[in-house]
Amino acid sequence: MPPKFQAPTGTRDLYPREAAQRRYITEAWRSTSAVHGFEEVDGPTFEHLDLYTVKSGEGIVSELFSFQRFGGEKTYALRPEFTPTLARLFAARANALPRPTKWFSVGPYFRAERPQRGRLREFLQWNADLIGDGSPAADAEIIGVCVGLMERLGLTPAHVRVRTSNRLLIRDLSIHCGLPEEKADAWLGYLDGESKRSDAENTAYLVHRGVPLHVRENFNALLERIKTLKDPSTFSMEDFGIRLDTVDRHREMLTILRSMGILAWCQPPIDLRVVRGLAYYTGMVFEVHEATGAERAIAGGGRYDNLVELFGGPPTPAVGFGMGDVVLSLVLGDHGLMPGDEALAELAGLRPRVFVVSNGTPEADAAVPSVVAALRCSTPGHPGVHARRSYKATKNVGKLLQEAAASRAMFAVIVESGSHATVKDLRTGAQDAAPRPLSEAVTALRATAS
Repeated sequence: MPPKFQAPTGTRDLYPREAAQRRYITEAWRSTSAVHGFEEVDGPTFEHLDLYTVKSGEGIVSELFSFQRFGGEKTYALRPEFTPTLARLFAARANALPRPTKWFSVGPYFRAERPQRGRLREFLQWNADLIGDGSPAADAEIIGVCVGLMERLGLTPAHVRVRTSNRLLIRDLSIHCGLPEEKADAWLGYLDGESKRSDAENTAYLVHRGVPLHVRENFNALLERIKTLKDPSTFSMEDFGIRLDTVDRHREMLTILRSMGILAWCQPPIDLRVVRGLAYYTGMVFEVHEATGAERAIAGGGRYDNLVELFGGPPTPAVGFGMGDVVLSLVLGDHGLMPGDEALAELAGLRPRVFVVSNGTPEADAAVPSVVAALRCSTPGHPGVHARRSYKATKNVGKLLQEAAASRAMFAVIVESGSHATVKDLRTGAQDAAPRPLSEAVTALRATAS
């Protein structure tokens, strides 16, 4: 017997229904991006491995699908994210690009990690980035794009929340709590994965990296104190013995979000346990989670003001986020917001306008291919009609019309001979009283799609 193959671990086979669901999401991503004034870009599916190690170090290699061409010397990696590629693209043409530049991309990404619910090794991701504007208004605009997508898909603040934070604020607060400055990166890494580890594992993590355990105790106590404030968005660092401009910046961003009418999505207004694991983030960070916390993060991003410069461009502030299709699909399904099969067919362009059948005579059978071709023919100003035909051997017109109805076609063309056909409106049941010339039927049906 021939071998039985399955899809690689952590990947998906998408049959028509699943592919239509994914297209529903990607079309929403593109439409939302356009509404907010973002232009689409893309880059290669694989990059030089150095693009990722230059910032994150050699340790990141274990998280990537990396490879060398047979007989080649250069090492490549399938892209795990888009931000390094984006920074490379911008750096290459920085002097010719406007400020700000607003770009988005939709494409496949790959991560060599253990698959689990909401996390696969291959997935689609939407990225939206605003480059060249370092203001709190730019931070708010990026969050607004993300919220705009969720609104478009029917989600509300009752379903999901945007949790905002700031890495500089966390860092400085932690130093205030006794953290040695040289241990800041290790501490931020600890906070990013704290909820995924046991208490014993968290303690071992800190001890192994030389972070004093009293920092955790002091930091947790500080967070509890912040929770007692009536409005954490207005807290002053003077309450904690220090003063940070970062707090004023975060407060300004929240004020803008309020003026945009989307502050209700950002509750609490600051969550100092949101860190984001990637080291290139330099300030504001945010994540989108279900209100119940049932799933992994739906989206995440933040400000990365040094990355363009790292790839040879001028100093350039930037802020952006990424959203994968895997968790988003689960959330939409759990809340009953994924369209049904009929709506998906309509939205994805899968619903045929015309279904062509034969009355069973040899002359009609022979004419079916030409009728279908005439309907589908594209001309300047007309993309053609979505037309299908039956491939069944049956000559029973009633069964063929049932097949046409099952396909959700709007019209059926019953070819009666080599020169005439009957048109039936499958939505109303109305049908021609007498067969009409084939050319007349084709012209009329093409006109309905204009």
